[in-house]
Amino acid sequence: MGIITDIINQLFQWIQGLGYFGIMFGLMLEVIPSEIVLAYGGYLVSTGQISFWGAVLFGTIGGVIAQIFVYWIGRYGGRPILEKYGKYIFIHKKQIDASEAWFEKYGTGVIFTARFIPIVRHAISIPAGITRMNLGKFTLLTTLAVIPWSILFVYLGKYLGNNWENIDEVAGPYITPILLVALALLIVYFLVKWVKSNKRGIKS
Repeated sequence: MGIITDIINQLFQWIQGLGYFGIMFGLMLEVIPSEIVLAYGGYLVSTGQISFWGAVLFGTIGGVIAQIFVYWIGRYGGRPILEKYGKYIFIHKKQIDASEAWFEKYGTGVIFTARFIPIVRHAISIPAGITRMNLGKFTLLTTLAVIPWSILFVYLGKYLGNNWENIDEVAGPYITPILLVALALLIVYFLVKWVKSNKRGIKS
């Protein structure tokens, strides 16, 4: 554990040294969960080293690029590659199974809402790539989801300041309503699809 701790500390020093680009690269690499990287970015904001909106911007860019990377793996490598190497980017078989089930059930619209759902949010890009979802639509929906996520965790990191490492304890009350809203949007999306499907059935 000591070696792992040292590596993580070095990564945070690297992020601090690079400022905005450190946040972006930290999220692109996904060696450390995005919530922690963004919270650390918020801490840097609290010390005056970077600006709040700059951290949000580069956090969003890094988060979106990371998901496009997973999308391309799904599109050109498929499930076997991800089952074998996904663990290196914190994606495991359980997540792949769940994300594929969600994607098959709800379609491309789930790309936005699933970003806020535990288990599937990191892996939902996989079935999008495997099914060759339009990259422009995928990028747009991913960006729309990553923006509020980045704002939340940069804000909380700034609020916590030197105590930013307690982000998991503080984020819970904020994530729960976001999760509920995401689920509500998912239900609305599903109902709209169902109504449209029934209308097409009636016309035919």
